[in-house]
Amino acid sequence: MKQFIDFIPLILFFIVFKLEPRDVELAGQVFSVGGIFSATAVLILSSVAVYGSLFAAQRRLEKGQWLTLLGCLFFGGLTLAFHSETFLKWKAPVVNWLFALGFAGSHFIGKQPLIKRVMGHAISLPDPIWTKLNIAWVIFFIVAGGANLFVAFTFHDIWVDFKVFGSLSMTILFLIGQGVFLARHMQDTPTTTNKD
Repeated sequence: MKQFIDFIPLILFFIVFKLEPRDVELAGQVFSVGGIFSATAVLILSSVAVYGSLFAAQRRLEKGQWLTLLGCLFFGGLTLAFHSETFLKWKAPVVNWLFALGFAGSHFIGKQPLIKRVMGHAISLPDPIWTKLNIAWVIFFIVAGGANLFVAFTFHDIWVDFKVFGSLSMTILFLIGQGVFLARHMQDTPTTTNKD
């Protein structure tokens, strides 16, 4: 469920982007709604609201959530400041590649792969399987970043659609594949039986 909370700002971004551009009056102020720049403003505001609410409720954010929020603020802020969507097009690839770097780096920094640190409390796997799973996450983030970059700069008309639905679809398919992989490799919990 937590993974899908991260998609709320992206979905709101998509909705506002798809609106027919118009002026809306709110509290005596006139705002343009619809298109890339108002959608970027909504992305920033909704990210701050979502992650701010999570922080208030949990008193912490995961490192990945901090990275996503900071990426949104940085690339979204540059997009609005320079009135150029090019900056926003780089957000998804850079954030994905930073995640890949984090997962890859955990093989050399710390005592266990990042995926084991995240999921180790919930399931038990042999160490070689944790390593394979962590490498799979590295590959996933590299591919996801590359796909976002390719679509953003090659298919200008559909890059926002891909950013939302392509990213979500890739994540869901990867998680399903991970579930199948884990089901085959999870260690059985020993059980005791009483014989009468």
